[in-house]
Amino acid sequence: MKKKNIAIVTGASSGLGKEFVKLLSAKKGLDEIWIISRNEEKLKKYKEYGINRLSIGLQSANDKILKKIGRIHDYKQFEETFFYARKCGFKNINVDLMIGLPTQAVEDVKQTLEKIIQKNPEHISVYSLIIEEGTIIEKLINENKLQLPDEETERIMYWTVVNELKENGYNQYEISNFSKKTYESKHNTNCWKQKQYIGLGTSAHSYLNKKRYSNTNNIEEYIKNIQENNISKNITIHEEQTEESTMNEYMLLGLRMIQGININEFKQKFKIDPTIKYKEILEKLQKENLIQITKTSIKLTKQGINFGNIVWEEFI
Repeated sequence: MKKKNIAIVTGASSGLGKEFVKLLSAKKGLDEIWIISRNEEKLKKYKEYGINRLSIGLQSANDKILKKIGRIHDYKQFEETFFYARKCGFKNINVDLMIGLPTQAVEDVKQTLEKIIQKNPEHISVYSLIIEEGTIIEKLINENKLQLPDEETERIMYWTVVNELKENGYNQYEISNFSKKTYESKHNTNCWKQKQYIGLGTSAHSYLNKKRYSNTNNIEEYIKNIQENNISKNITIHEEQTEESTMNEYMLLGLRMIQGININEFKQKFKIDPTIKYKEILEKLQKENLIQITKTSIKLTKQGINFGNIVWEEFI
């Protein structure tokens, strides 16, 4: 598997060791090395190591909302990190935002967008809040101590994001991702195109040889198994794909992309035409005005973007 990019996920208190620095210094042929971090003291070192893309998780410029969702940062800290990143020479910065947050209103989203657009990052990701089972947020919502925006309000939030970013020079290339020209995330795009990737470190996920697996989250166990040459003990396999499930996933992932699925690329990979393979499903979705089919592609309509889950469920 040819190495093209490296994505590094690190917490605010973590660092990069000497051995990892050696890996980065041998980065020939890599298009993109990016990191998720808010620790401004380490940003200069990261830049020196050859990291060329930075992702900053803001979520919202409203400090009250950040506190409600348990974030430990505030907007001022984000501004300081962004300023320092630019000062260190980072010319490819992503900002992560969220919609559908507790007590969040459309006006909150507009104000956050206005502030971030003024910063002029090269890339902006905007995801809806997903309530994970067993979390504090889920508990508070169930106890009616937190309220989420209704579906219609969240839909207005989403199209506010799409329209505002388009007007300010950002191209939407995936359901939740927007970029200036040539600044699309290579790592994430490869994931949506079902390319293989290897995750290193605790809790890292991989996709290799039609297998999706993750590493243990226990760092002592992880290190011990490596030292004892029992690397397989670190791995939990979540899925071993058949040809059928691989095709289904390819459709699901590809329909997240605004340009949709390239029919010729599907043919080359699977030796079958997707419009024939999924004829009944595609005809149904087309009648419901959820997808658009041309000679070269299959993609979501605006209605399909609104109700993407209905489309994707057809391929699960």
